[in-house]
Amino acid sequence: MKGGARKVIYAAMAANLLISATKFGAAWWTGSSAILSEGIHSLVDTGDQVLLLYGLHRAALPPDEQFPFGHGKEIYFWSFVVAILIFSLGAGISLYEGIIHLLAPNPIANPMVNYIIIAAALVFEGISWIVSVREFGKEKSDRQSFIEAIRRGKDPTLFLVVMEDSAAMLGLLVALVGIFLTQLTGSPVFDGLASVLIGVILGVTAALLARETKGLLVGEAADSEVVGAIREIVGQGRCVEHVNEVLTLHMGPEYIVTTVSLDFADHVSAGEIEDAILEMEEAIKARVPQVKKVYIEAEAWRRPKRLS
Repeated sequence: MKGGARKVIYAAMAANLLISATKFGAAWWTGSSAILSEGIHSLVDTGDQVLLLYGLHRAALPPDEQFPFGHGKEIYFWSFVVAILIFSLGAGISLYEGIIHLLAPNPIANPMVNYIIIAAALVFEGISWIVSVREFGKEKSDRQSFIEAIRRGKDPTLFLVVMEDSAAMLGLLVALVGIFLTQLTGSPVFDGLASVLIGVILGVTAALLARETKGLLVGEAADSEVVGAIREIVGQGRCVEHVNEVLTLHMGPEYIVTTVSLDFADHVSAGEIEDAILEMEEAIKARVPQVKKVYIEAEAWRRPKRLS
């Protein structure tokens, strides 16, 4: 997964570096507010990919005395920072530029330059989008839709780049329509409106990303399939009378901690319980490699009291 995530990030970074400078040059040449907003968008995306790579580097650090469960949550933190940057810089500046352009419209010079830049940007962004979607498709279940996979995904580096690239493609199409309508009608208002709409697209994307990464940062449980596999293994364990509770927590995309409460048979000795626990721990880690830590405790099961 880490190799796929890095591949997606590098592809997105290359695309954004290739087109951000040309967008700014075209915006300076033609005076288009929409193209300027797109240039800001690409520049922010480039910075976002740098932060994601840094997050992957930090997340790979080994556990230490201060962080006994490792640094896996670093990638969740930096992904959340990326969402904030998209909102504050990408959406904020685009909205500002669009509003300024609406209040004081400026005609677009040489619109053909903008068309060429948008066409090139669509090609580069399209390549990055295809790479990110393919890598994300490898990680999701065949039964999941892309939206469901994003909501349930535990590796934000993959779905974040997919959403960024999708927003970039949509923003380019909006800029294209805005420039075309400006050229068709002679009114620069459409160019300003396109910039505002690009800001709205970035704002919505940032809000969705923040919502998804917040849950991972706070602490999300593993997928129901993982919890079900753990429950099945311990339920079939030696000497187990009842599975009281199975709790899981993602400390990183590939690092799950699980705590299990079991009611063992009363006649079983402490030594037999220890052997049974060791067998279950090994079986859980073998079946679900993402589970790195397993804590199993013996606790008598108390039947829930019925409300009278």
